[in-house]
Amino acid sequence: MKIMSLVRQEAFLLAAFAVVLVAYLFEHAVLESGKTMSLIAAAVLIGVIVLASTRVAHHAEILAHKVGDPYGTMILTLSAVAVEVLILAIMMGSSNSPTLVRDTIYSAVMLDINGILGLAALLGGLRHGEQIYNDDSSRTYSAMILTAMGISMIVPEFIPEAKWHYYSAFTILAMIALYALFLRMQVGPHSYFFSYSYSRTPRTPQAMATSPVTSPAPQPAIPAVTQPVTKTEAAMPDGPAHDEAEAESATLSIAIILVGVLIIGFLAEFMSAFLNTGLEGTGAPPALMAVVVAAISAAPEILTALRAALRNRMQSVVNIAMGASLSTVILTVPVMEGIALYTGQPFIMAMTPVQTVMVGITLVVAAINLNDGQTNAIEGMTHFVLFATFVMLTVLGL
Repeated sequence: MKIMSLVRQEAFLLAAFAVVLVAYLFEHAVLESGKTMSLIAAAVLIGVIVLASTRVAHHAEILAHKVGDPYGTMILTLSAVAVEVLILAIMMGSSNSPTLVRDTIYSAVMLDINGILGLAALLGGLRHGEQIYNDDSSRTYSAMILTAMGISMIVPEFIPEAKWHYYSAFTILAMIALYALFLRMQVGPHSYFFSYSYSRTPRTPQAMATSPVTSPAPQPAIPAVTQPVTKTEAAMPDGPAHDEAEAESATLSIAIILVGVLIIGFLAEFMSAFLNTGLEGTGAPPALMAVVVAAISAAPEILTALRAALRNRMQSVVNIAMGASLSTVILTVPVMEGIALYTGQPFIMAMTPVQTVMVGITLVVAAINLNDGQTNAIEGMTHFVLFATFVMLTVLGL
């Protein structure tokens, strides 16, 4: 019964494995069938990768809940970034684009902050009015994202080509130092920066219209929120049997995460080949593949953030959107820079003028909108318009 239950739960991963086998058997036939068939196959594989990524993210959340912080936070962050870095590394081997890493990180920041945060704040604001969160978290995220992107994606424009490897090594050390401090803050003495104590009384637009709006009081050190006990946990007694079941579940989650990442890697390799063939000679925007990578890695986060916003949990949305942006920059950059140093082939990390302007506008708007501990539909709309602008610029090839 346990095996049948596991099979039903992991139907997406089993289907993804079956797709890997089909892609392996029919890869050459699809490539020889022309661009249209290759694009169709690539679109199917992208959908399968997204479904497989949701299962990896699900088991990362289970494992994070079991092991607790700081390891839980590291697992959640690293599992998401691992998928992105894996897909990036595979696609770089076939596309030979020196700007793929830069464009992917830029696309991820636009998608996370303007797309996820913007849409969540817009929909949440239309349903709940003003949504409250801890503004300490947004200020921390904004400052660190600006610092990380400035160091790794703006300053390189002024580094002489002959000295790129020195600055690349410095960038790796700087990103590691920033991440170490961020992790210490998030799970250590300053963990209350990233949490909010919600009132049991929901804040509706009608209620806010009849009562004055006040800024939230400064947040004291908030203890970790106790998660509701599920029926399974309630039925499971403490003791050796309980510990054995917990260990078995954690081991299973680790195994499924590893298998899932491996399956995603195979899918990404076939998807990259189909996409390159399908887009060859079509005049598609150069950054399209970067947008695809960013969208794949962000897919599980989009659904989670939208559910949180509709449930009036804006703190979760801020942590997801801003945290994902920071993790993408601060963890992807050192890995890819390490690959560049190892191969001796540098990537073009300096953003274009248009990208720099868009990032600057995004972070300034985020700093203004996320400075008072409350979001609303207007603030969400400003970010969503910026996301639409990013999409339009990508279509125009800018």
